[in-house]
Amino acid sequence: MSSLKIVPLFFLLSSAVIFCQVQEINDRPIIGIITQEVSDEVFFQYGKTYIADSYVKYLESAGCRVVPIRLNLSEDEYLYLFHSINGVLLPGGAVDLLNSSFSRTAALFYKLSIEAASSGIYFPIWGTCMGFQVLTALTSEKNLLSNTSAENISLPLNLMDDISSSKMFRHAPQELLHVVSTENITANFHRFNSRGQLSGENLPCVQSVSSGRPTCRIHGRWTTADREVNRFQWSKGYVFPHTENAIWLSQYTANFFVNEARKNSNRFPNAKEEESALIYNWSPTYTGNISGYEMVYFF
Repeated sequence: MSSLKIVPLFFLLSSAVIFCQVQEINDRPIIGIITQEVSDEVFFQYGKTYIADSYVKYLESAGCRVVPIRLNLSEDEYLYLFHSINGVLLPGGAVDLLNSSFSRTAALFYKLSIEAASSGIYFPIWGTCMGFQVLTALTSEKNLLSNTSAENISLPLNLMDDISSSKMFRHAPQELLHVVSTENITANFHRFNSRGQLSGENLPCVQSVSSGRPTCRIHGRWTTADREVNRFQWSKGYVFPHTENAIWLSQYTANFFVNEARKNSNRFPNAKEEESALIYNWSPTYTGNISGYEMVYFF
């Protein structure tokens, strides 16, 4: 893979952020969330694909609306969505990083984002947990993951020295950076970690090392951890941090991503098409009694 494909877009921060000229700030941002195939047997009765409601609420809490990006649409349908929305979130889950309907759909939006960046158009992509892992696979064209032990655990982060120069956190309050590095407020549900770091000066990594699990090293830009669970998932079977500082961190990252999406001026052709695409056209199902998700949208 050429360096040009690595530099313009990884996660949502890139050299393209520097060179893309923002024409206007969009105060009605819409972000797409890619659905994924149902793999848990308890969900089979509800539908074939899903989006956890916690991701929807996570984005909505920062002032945007959500469009579900369903699997197995035509390329023309995906192109239509790409030119109508202002960013994409790749959620966590459990699918093949290179050979699944989810990863193929993510790859198309990744490709379109890079092409847009080369034309000076900023289209941010956020990857959480598995979504972040998919981005590493798309960037490197191989699976960089190896087995690890970081499942159902909350950790502080060991911040890299240059964290204050990163686009995401250069304006973060010092108090927030302090609590993130000293308190167990990042939820982790990982069976895999990355083998080393992706190359390129535009791809700095943040790593967190659990003092209780010294072999566990999680690389990522704070998005590997599941931010949405802090505020919107409540199962007592999982270590979801719900402290005031955990909520603060979750809201900070949501605000950041949605504000990045405001820099994209894509719009649906008309109000009717916009309304028909929004996730408001579906109703979530209560699943808190059978899973770690309180509610899920099924498709």
